[in-house]
Amino acid sequence: MQHGHRGFISAAKQKEPALATRSTNRPLSPHLSIWKWGPHMLVSILHRATGSGLALVGTVLLVGWLAAAAAGEASYAAFMDWFTLADGRTNIVGYVLGIGLTWSLFQHIANGVRHLFMDAGANFELHRNKASAKATMVVSVLATLALWAYLIMGK
Repeated sequence: MQHGHRGFISAAKQKEPALATRSTNRPLSPHLSIWKWGPHMLVSILHRATGSGLALVGTVLLVGWLAAAAAGEASYAAFMDWFTLADGRTNIVGYVLGIGLTWSLFQHIANGVRHLFMDAGANFELHRNKASAKATMVVSVLATLALWAYLIMGK
């Protein structure tokens, strides 16, 4: 047998009969088309998306708010005009960002608590896993509604 550079057997010289008999009818790795979509898959993706959204949007808003506040009253007023009406009430952009970030936070926290239990070794049974995934979505929506009802009605 001839050896290539540094003693390795050249791939061209090596013959693998097992590769020649491998079935080409089956996929080499799992593909999305063979998985049945479930709530546990959705919350896994939502956890990543809400974490990224909170980090990106939240950071941009916080830094913009701090920069506007540091730049003076005119800059701060211009920044707040993006999110409020002339009388100080929240406008549509303020509601969309506020409610979206609030829901993202509650969803991320609820799924984080779900994963805390999974890290402890619980909740791996499929039925309970799916039920807890659904619960994170219900809790995040209810908590968002409760907070915004308090913010709107409390004023």
